This record gives sequence, C-alpha cells and structure tokens, in this order.
Amino acid sequence: MLKILNLDAGYGALRILKGISLHVAPGEAVAVIGANGAGKTTLLKTLAGVLKPREGQIVFDKQDILGWPSEKIVARGCCLVPEGRHVFSSMTVRENLLLGAYCRRRENDAANLQESLEQVYALFGVLKERSNQLAGTLSGGQQQMLAIGRALMSRPRLLMMDEPSLGVAPLVVRDIYETIVTLKRHGLTILLVEQNARAALAVADRGYVIETGQIVLQGPSRQLSDNPEVQRAYLGKEYRSIDE
Repeated sequence: MLKILNLDAGYGALRILKGISLHVAPGEAVAVIGANGAGKTTLLKTLAGVLKPREGQIVFDKQDILGWPSEKIVARGCCLVPEGRHVFSSMTVRENLLLGAYCRRRENDAANLQESLEQVYALFGVLKERSNQLAGTLSGGQQQMLAIGRALMSRPRLLMMDEPSLGVAPLVVRDIYETIVTLKRHGLTILLVEQNARAALAVADRGYVIETGQIVLQGPSRQLSDNPEVQRAYLGKEYRSIDE
C-alpha cells in the first residue's frame, strides 16, 4: 500500500531524513521506533504532505504522491494523527470530529456523517459522553482519543500515528493500544511511530529502527524485540518477552 524509496527531507539547510526506504503492506501494522530526534516525526510530516521532500519516491496505493498537498493526500485515504494531538480547544468534541470528515464533502450527507460518528463513539465511549464538551477541557488521554477519532472520520485506508502514548497516563495508553489492535483487526493499515518501543512492537507485525535519519534495523516485531541492541537501547534492561 505504501512504498518509500530513498526519501530525503529536512528543514532549511538541515538534512533530517537520509535515504529512507520502507514499505507497508495492506492490512499491516508497521512500527517505526527510535530515540527523540531520530527523524520519526519528520518522516510522518513528509508522508502527510506537511513537509516538502527534497528527493526520493513516495507511492501510496500505486500512486506517486511525492509533493502532493496534505488535503489531497487525506482525500486519497492516508491520514495522520499528529504528535501533540492538536485538537481545536475552543470547539466541542463533536465539532472536532466533524472537521475530520471535511475531505468527504461530496458524501457528507447527514446519514453518512452520523454513521461515521457512531463508529468513532463505539471505539471511544468517553467521546460520546462528552460530545458537547469543549475539546480543550478534556484530559490529555481523551484529547488523544479525539485526535484518533477525528482522523478516522476521513475513513482512511492508511492511518499514520505519531507518538500516541506521549503524555498519556499508562492506563489510557493501554486503551489506545487496544483500539489500535481493534482497528487492525477490522482491516485498517497502520503506520505507527513511537518512542515507546515496547508498546509499538507488541501490536505491530513488522518494525523499523531509525537513527539519525536512517533505517538501521528492520524485521518482524518479535525479531526486533529479541534483538539485544534493541533491548538495550529501546526496551530497557529489564525487558521480557510479552509471552513470558
């Protein structure tokens, strides 16, 4: 579904991504893990059309989308849940969710919108309970759920998520990752960027390790989890397999 070849990107004279290549197959959940500053967010911003790439190739659903504007990429079926959530704090939960469906304006009749809302509310019951509450008054975890729900309102085929566990209480992180598993089970393709390598590799089929803008390791998630270098750098000295 997604293929990236030799992607370079950065900010001004600063080169962040240095020949990144990776792929995501339909129905997969793929994790990109790495330390802060490794280039994870830059990668997703480039894929989402927020940052213009310098060179390389981005193919989504057999279409070259390199350099496309963000709204066109979303309309194509690729949507980003950004780091930091970026909800519209002075708008209600429901209004935030409806904004997520803007790219579907041709089909945005009341029945379609309500169906999408109910699907999001089924995943995140707290959003239904607080549908008329201002988004800025939600907790960090609830805002993260709202950001995910807003992205789902566009009915993406590829959902990209940037640090969904950042600044979120552990119990809420568990709920969010259970939702990711549910979305994958329903056939949604997911590209997950995380510093929380333990959580990401537990739900992903495959993973990539990024360091200083380059892919340095890749493979099945279990293989990466068992890799001593990954354990030392990203999983902690007391890491144990999830099956133990």
